[in-house]
Amino acid sequence: MDRRSLVTDEPTPETNPEEDLETRFPTAYTILFLLIIVVAALTWIIPAGQYERSMNEEVGREVAVPGTYETVDPNPQGFVDVMLAPTAGFYDPDSYAANAIDVALFVLFLGGFLGVMNATGAIDTGIRSAMHRLEGREIWMIPILMTLFALGGTTYGMAEETLAFYAILIPVIISAGYDAVTGVAIILIGAGIGVLGSTINPFATVIASNAADIPFTDGIVLRFVLLVGGLVICAGYVMRYARRVKADPSRSVVASQRDAHRRIFLQGHDEMEDFELTGTQKIALVIFALTFIVMIWGVSSQGWWMARMGALFFGAAIVIGIIARLGEKKLTSSFVDGARDLLGVALVVGLARGIVVIMEQGMIADTILHSAETTLGGLPQLAFINLMFWIEVGMSFFVPSSSGLAVLSMPILAPLADFANVGRDLVVTAYQSANGLVNLINPTFAVVVGGLAIGRVSYDRWLAFIWPLLLILTIFISAVISIGAFL
Repeated sequence: MDRRSLVTDEPTPETNPEEDLETRFPTAYTILFLLIIVVAALTWIIPAGQYERSMNEEVGREVAVPGTYETVDPNPQGFVDVMLAPTAGFYDPDSYAANAIDVALFVLFLGGFLGVMNATGAIDTGIRSAMHRLEGREIWMIPILMTLFALGGTTYGMAEETLAFYAILIPVIISAGYDAVTGVAIILIGAGIGVLGSTINPFATVIASNAADIPFTDGIVLRFVLLVGGLVICAGYVMRYARRVKADPSRSVVASQRDAHRRIFLQGHDEMEDFELTGTQKIALVIFALTFIVMIWGVSSQGWWMARMGALFFGAAIVIGIIARLGEKKLTSSFVDGARDLLGVALVVGLARGIVVIMEQGMIADTILHSAETTLGGLPQLAFINLMFWIEVGMSFFVPSSSGLAVLSMPILAPLADFANVGRDLVVTAYQSANGLVNLINPTFAVVVGGLAIGRVSYDRWLAFIWPLLLILTIFISAVISIGAFL
């Protein structure tokens, strides 16, 4: 399969699948740019304010100091600021400090790695081989894979790393008789429910607990309940949907795009009769798997982030190209083509971060936080923890980063739990479950819009699929944290 057909706009000789995928709903780029405009407008309405900040050595960042909020001179964001926001999403145009440029470059290196891997033919052949072996039992791929992604989410906050798996997994899922939404759901919801039920995730639980001045192990039992219960709910929901789609493809939320998705993701699969892996392809797949194992080890135990992960994928692409004897020209062209495949995702990353930049420059984030602080004062236990959850839900739309939201909100909101006779660990649980829930649909979260872009699923179709699950999860989370308030 030629991966260039996955995400480019180049028409095939017979038809243009992209035309079949068109909907009246705006693209991710338009949605994000409109959100930049909306947030800029809010900076003219919401008063500017700031908390004093001090360095917290355990968190490793400056955190807000409770009780120090004060209004400051407004800095409303105008036309020039809106136009600069997409660039500022990558790096500060004045100080040149990095924002999301590291994530965007990682995405391009990741695309190049996948391009080289696909040039070996190992993934295509492996897909056919896997489908042959799983014939009749394909449905069990869903809970197994979702569990693996959830483990990544709960242990080290797996998010941007999942972008590598969409182009690999979706062809397998479509070949099994399901649809592209099922493939997206396995990855996005699987990793997302892991983050929602984070147990030892250093980017959510550990940072938030440190900011709340409690051990991160406090509340781990309740979070484990959220993780296991949420995973069972989500896996059951996706399996039920997948069975329904396989039995009747017209019941898919992307039924009108079914033929286009099959042409894009399955080019050449229906005609491929020989699906025996060669020795070289087996070695390539081993290196492919080892690359992700090393990435997980590096992120979880060595403090790796985007630059080192990008270097890992770059090096692995070279090794695979040499072993597969692609030659210098095919190796470089495959890498460049693969990077081009994910260029749109890299641009989405900058746009999403641009929203946060506008809010920070307009100095309205602390004002919103101060309003939450005022609202929560003096409430009884049940009302306190549920309102805390919904405040964190609202803030998550503007601050999708789990670590960013923890540093922003926990130093201010966690101490309020003492007055409501609620454990601070429950505030941390409410924060991370709210952030995890919102980030299943958050249009300001690059992982959501990036994954949907690779899977060729429009945002409105994703909402049509997931809204009942969001309702179920909201009820489940509210019940768990409400019980936790009285334990």
